Amino acid sequence: MERFPSSADYVHLMATLGDLKDEHYRNTLALSTMIELLIDKGILTREEVEKKAAELDQFMTHSPYPTV
Repeated sequence: MERFPSSADYVHLMATLGDLKDEHYRNTLALSTMIELLIDKGILTREEVEKKAAELDQFMTHSPYPTV
């Protein structure tokens, strides 16, 4: 027998999504902070970061692996 989601299931789902949103924000903030510190210390340049981000973005949008 198939069970239909209850109101409590929906509330739990929304709470989980809210938690994920908060965690995503904290992770993004931590990464942004580390990148800015590396640039400020002269370890990386902003151009290097932008170039690598573009390379990785291209890799993700056009997978080199065959699809079935």
